[in-house]
This record gives sequence, C-alpha cells and structure tokens, in this order.
Amino acid sequence: MEENKNLEAELEEAAEDADEETAADEGTADTSLDEDDAVSEYNDTASQYEELEEKLSEANDKYLRLFAEFDNYRKRTAKEKTETYQNASVQCIEKLLTVIDSFERSLEADCSDENFKNGMQLIWGQLQNFMTQMNVTEVEALGAEFDPNVHNAIQQQDGTDYASNHVCAVFQKGYMLGDKLIRPAMVAVAV
Repeated sequence: MEENKNLEAELEEAAEDADEETAADEGTADTSLDEDDAVSEYNDTASQYEELEEKLSEANDKYLRLFAEFDNYRKRTAKEKTETYQNASVQCIEKLLTVIDSFERSLEADCSDENFKNGMQLIWGQLQNFMTQMNVTEVEALGAEFDPNVHNAIQQQDGTDYASNHVCAVFQKGYMLGDKLIRPAMVAVAV
C-alpha cells in the first residue's frame, strides 16, 4: 500500500508538473500572441497615421490651390473693374472732346456782346475744371519734339522757327486720361 501511495503521490506530482508546464507553455504562447497582436496593432496604427498624413497633405494642397485661385480671381476682377471704369471714362471724354473743340473755337470768334462773351468764359472755365477733376490733360504739342505715340503728324513744314523734328503747328489738341491716350494731337512737324 505504501507503494500505491508512493505511486499516487508520484502521479499527482507528475500531473502537477504537467499542469505547470502546460500553464508555462500557455503563458509563453499568450506572451507571444500578445507581442504579435501589439506588432500588428502598431503596424495598423502606423498605416492609418500615414493615410491621415497623406489626406492632410492633399487637403492642404487643395486649400493652397483654392486660395491662390481666389486671390488671382480677386486681383483679376479688381483690375477688370478699374479698366471698365477707365474705358467708360475714356468713351465719355471722347464724345465730349468734339464739344470742347467747338466751344474753344467759338470763344475765339469775335463777339460784340460782352455779357455773352463773359458767360461763355465762365462755362469754359467749368469745362476745364471738369476735365481737371477727371484727370484729363492736354498732350504737350507746340514746340515739343515729335512723338508718334502721342502726336499724329499730318503735315511737314519747311522754314519754321522750330527745330527739326519738332511740332510747329497744332491742328487739333490731343488729350490723355491719366497715362492713357484718348486722342493724339494732330500736328505739323518742322523739317
């Protein structure tokens, strides 16, 4: 019986050892499974992070492009607005120039009624004030060197008191609106 007891004790010991080994093997397996899970989770997180960085980069690029497009649009519309205003002003002044030319010629005519002449002078002053306010200036012509950009030469004259290639007569005044030519001066050039 003692042998049976010894045998039973040995069996129990062997069973306990087997349980401990199994538990140790399971712990090792659990540890290796935990490490594999952690590595896999890290890789998933890293790939998600990279995807988010790419999306952020794309969104940032789209934002910068959209901002640049909007800035260009804003500048273009501001320029178009300025040009439209200037073109409308040029067209208005162009139509008015024939009236101003006629008015100026009428002032040079002889008039016996002094009150009428004074009234015409006052109106002429108002027209000139309007032209100044609109930033319209007369093209420098008489005595100036001929410039094909602002002068329209319709005649050449010999024997004048002016130097060669200088304007010696003005047939029609030229005007500019700011730095834009409205009408060139019609001139004669000394040879």
